[in-house]
Amino acid sequence: MKKVLTTLAILLCLISCLSVECRKMINPLQDMFSNGLGLTPPMGWNSWNRFNCNINETLIKETADAIVSTGLAKLGYQYINLDDCWAEYNRTPKGEVVGDYKTFPSGIKALADYVHSKGLKLGIYSSAGGQSNVATWGGGVANSWRTTGDIVDKWDSMIGIIDQNNGNARYASPGDPDMLEVGNGGMTNDEYIVHFSLWALAKAPLIIGCDVRSLTKEVKEIIGNEEVIAVNQDPLGVQGKKVMKDGNLEVWAGQLNHGCKVVILLNRDSQKSSSITAKWEDVGLPRHTSAEVRDLWKHETLKGNSTGSLTATVGPHSCKMFILKPIVGT
Repeated sequence: MKKVLTTLAILLCLISCLSVECRKMINPLQDMFSNGLGLTPPMGWNSWNRFNCNINETLIKETADAIVSTGLAKLGYQYINLDDCWAEYNRTPKGEVVGDYKTFPSGIKALADYVHSKGLKLGIYSSAGGQSNVATWGGGVANSWRTTGDIVDKWDSMIGIIDQNNGNARYASPGDPDMLEVGNGGMTNDEYIVHFSLWALAKAPLIIGCDVRSLTKEVKEIIGNEEVIAVNQDPLGVQGKKVMKDGNLEVWAGQLNHGCKVVILLNRDSQKSSSITAKWEDVGLPRHTSAEVRDLWKHETLKGNSTGSLTATVGPHSCKMFILKPIVGT
């Protein structure tokens, strides 16, 4: 009888989650921005994390070239975003905001035309200031909004930012916990994998913040992981969350399309490896369900199916990321 009920539950989930009504039930905020924009988190590049105010039109053009030549554009990275310091301090006599005449002598329109000629889109930073929690009111006016303060290229900053974003999950569309620091040199390769994995699970915008003109093989493998990107771009659009915490050991999980689950086993300890278990009741699967398990960083499907839980040994400041695909009939 339990097997029959489990099978029925999975079938109902698979069928109903294909409908608009189920997507709204899982994430009611989706109905607030059903304007056809931002259906999946934006992907691209932003100048601030690596270059701050040291930007010019040559840098932006070379970055657009690199996004295309490295193959990142084909993976979905399509926005080239100018952050702060691109504009003249004072407006023109007509009240117009214009690009800095020294660093952008050709003008912003010419730069935009160049970026567009590469099949990409140009984004431009602007801010009205303010200190209120945008997460609590952004859903009424925007498709995406910041949910945290600014990130710094350090483990403590990155992990604190994702915790803050997790606390604002109920307001998410999903939310924006700031841009990626992957490749800027302040964290280890394992820490950058954690960074990218958590941002993907949280359905955060994947906005590269390093110098893409000189990518290392390791950095490109992280930001170019198509299986992890697919989690981020999942059409259901539900932000994953922390579902279990035992000291420095955590399980994060989220709903994906077609009844699948994404799971991250996270070890926040800086010194020792540990065994971490994701229980089905924590990640949202019936206890007796059998699931196919796909490792998204090893790019392999585990031998045999898992039932009831999934356990793996995770190194310090590291994670493992899986997709669980329920087997119908279990």
